[in-house]
Amino acid sequence: MEYLLLIHADPAGLQALREAERSTALAAYGAYTQALQTAGVARGGNRLRSADATTTVRVRGGKTEVLNGPFIETREQLGGYYLIDVPDLDTALSWAARCPGASHGTVEVRPIWAMGES
Repeated sequence: MEYLLLIHADPAGLQALREAERSTALAAYGAYTQALQTAGVARGGNRLRSADATTTVRVRGGKTEVLNGPFIETREQLGGYYLIDVPDLDTALSWAARCPGASHGTVEVRPIWAMGES
């Protein structure tokens, strides 16, 4: 079953780190990514640009509205994700707990709802 691990964190936290600490944090993500790949469960993943680069689209009354920026009221932002394919939720939770983002933010584990499934 596929799960999306959504990494939420305060973007100011990474910016506040000294260069050596930032390098260590990025190396931890590299090692985590390698572990997912070695285990054969990685299906994809990427970092996301800052929420400041977001464009929001919505349709109201048949009219498309395009707005710059997100509309969130929290310091944590969605900063990246991993798509994994594992046997069950317990395994997905185990991988989420190993994600470096779990130690300084939140990792949301969401099952994929494939098109055509009810």
